Amino acid sequence: MNRLPPLAKQGLYDPQFERDACGVGVVANIAGFKSHDIIKKGLEVLVNLSHRGARGADPETGDGAGLLLQMPHQFFRRECAKLGISLPEPGQYGVGMVFLPMEAAQRKRCEDIFEEIVAEEGQTVLGWRDVPVDNSQIGSGARQVEPCIRQLFIGRASTIVDAHLEWKLYVIRKRVERAVSESGMQDAESFYVPSLSTNRIVYKGLLITEQLERFYLDLTDTAMESAFTLVHSRFSTNTLGSWKLAHPYRLLCHNGEINTLRGNVNWMTARQAMFSSEEFGDDLKKLFPIIPSRGQSDTASIDNALELLLHTGRSLPHSLMMLVPEAWSETTALPQDKRDFYEYHSSMMEPWDGPALLACTDGSDVAIILDRNGLRPFRYLVTKDQLLVMASEVGVLDVAPEDVAYKGRIQPGRMFLVDTAEGRIVDDEEIKAKIAGRRPYGEWLAQNRVVLDDLPEPSSVPEPDMETLSTRQRAFGVTQEDLDLLMEPMATASKEAEGSMGTDTPLAVLSDRPQLLFAYFKQLFAQVSNPPLDAIREELVTSLEGTIGSERNLFEETPRHCHQLRLLSPILTDVQLQKIRNVAVGDIRAATLSTLFDVRDGVGSLERAMDELCSKASQAINEGSTIL
Repeated sequence: MNRLPPLAKQGLYDPQFERDACGVGVVANIAGFKSHDIIKKGLEVLVNLSHRGARGADPETGDGAGLLLQMPHQFFRRECAKLGISLPEPGQYGVGMVFLPMEAAQRKRCEDIFEEIVAEEGQTVLGWRDVPVDNSQIGSGARQVEPCIRQLFIGRASTIVDAHLEWKLYVIRKRVERAVSESGMQDAESFYVPSLSTNRIVYKGLLITEQLERFYLDLTDTAMESAFTLVHSRFSTNTLGSWKLAHPYRLLCHNGEINTLRGNVNWMTARQAMFSSEEFGDDLKKLFPIIPSRGQSDTASIDNALELLLHTGRSLPHSLMMLVPEAWSETTALPQDKRDFYEYHSSMMEPWDGPALLACTDGSDVAIILDRNGLRPFRYLVTKDQLLVMASEVGVLDVAPEDVAYKGRIQPGRMFLVDTAEGRIVDDEEIKAKIAGRRPYGEWLAQNRVVLDDLPEPSSVPEPDMETLSTRQRAFGVTQEDLDLLMEPMATASKEAEGSMGTDTPLAVLSDRPQLLFAYFKQLFAQVSNPPLDAIREELVTSLEGTIGSERNLFEETPRHCHQLRLLSPILTDVQLQKIRNVAVGDIRAATLSTLFDVRDGVGSLERAMDELCSKASQAINEGSTIL
């Protein structure tokens, strides 16, 4: 990203105090060799990213810092033996890092709920371990809201195979979260599960970077070993710091903001009704809501979405390509099979858009992906002895120049994958070519996708009613200012009128005059200074295209998943609208519903009309309509 030239030092301003957003770091042994040195180097990277973390009035309380590592089996086996807990082999048990209320009775209740649900799901509670911490090392603000931190060890039941234990732990965690949330406990918000897995664990909190190692005494033990670590120093722009909102989350850490968050969450909630799986059966319903609507950040939400996609059987790179697709419009130089992959999956999952840099792991592979706008740079170096160091900036770890094999940075829309099982870095081209070739996505699109422009011309199109135009414009709140300052320049010069960013229009709810219904709705944007995007001048990275029609089960991939109607723009002409009204291709069928109601019916007429409209919509869907 091109940076503005630094401002000169003047008055109380000094450019050396300029700060950027969150810091993300990855340290990995590419060959997959586990050691304590990797954790030590990860902590060093984290400390060197301290300037990317926020601090409040209490300078010892930060916005959050944390570290994700592979399961340190030998360490846990030794520590659990001291407690009389016998751990089985790796992969045969899971470990939960759990934040609990400090108040003893509420903590006991949370633990009881956890143990009851583990038993109900047919697994075995092996025991609890108190995580040794030193809270004298953290700020007073963090201490006031500090949770009790314990680890729960869960053994695999003999009735399930190893691969399904990770799924069962997912189900257990979702059930426990919901049960505690609905328990009515006064301090239920203090309960949180940073990680529950067979192959990875998260140490995080409301800390500043240099406090993490001093607070979590486990991290200093040389028996703690991992082939990689993901570290994060948090500087939040739109949520206050808390223990649970520190990164990393269960699979990822993130620098940036998800600008489409409300839409992403709502779409995920809507498609839950279509989930089905022969393999997981009734367990699916135990996961809802996939993305909780309260108390979550944008990163926590995309972490929930990635977690679900991995459990559908998709690989980590495949899931990330669905969530954060690169630019794939006709104007980009992209192989056709890759373009087909993205277009097919756009009918299943909308992109999680925003300035986004994601560092993720499934416990074995580490993947880093940068969104197509490239607004969150990420740089890396690889040493001659197979050490990978990646971070939001250079210089986070001292490496002698003669030891460096090569350096680089993640390009916009590209992915970087470390496969510790194969012991190599897999480049973007190889990863995506392999995934794009999994299915004949191009054939499926050709056979099932319907393009609006290819539909037959309508036999008749309603003529514009010019006589009542001004009356209808007034009814819909179109003012003379709109006509003169906004519409006329677009019609005569093909451009938008120049003006200031933002709007000072008062909220409709504060007005004492009648307002149109849509005046009560406001678009929400990320609370940061992201540059605006223009679909005409920045067509490489933006698109107005979209699809309409019914979605299908996210746990499957079939040709019918892309049986939808493709629109090149959300703005439709009268002819195009009539085409959609008349469409009847395969399952793509439209029904037109009237929203008129008689205002003479008095109080309650709008509510009755809304109920009737919902009833007619349901009836149309039951009769086979997929577009209303």
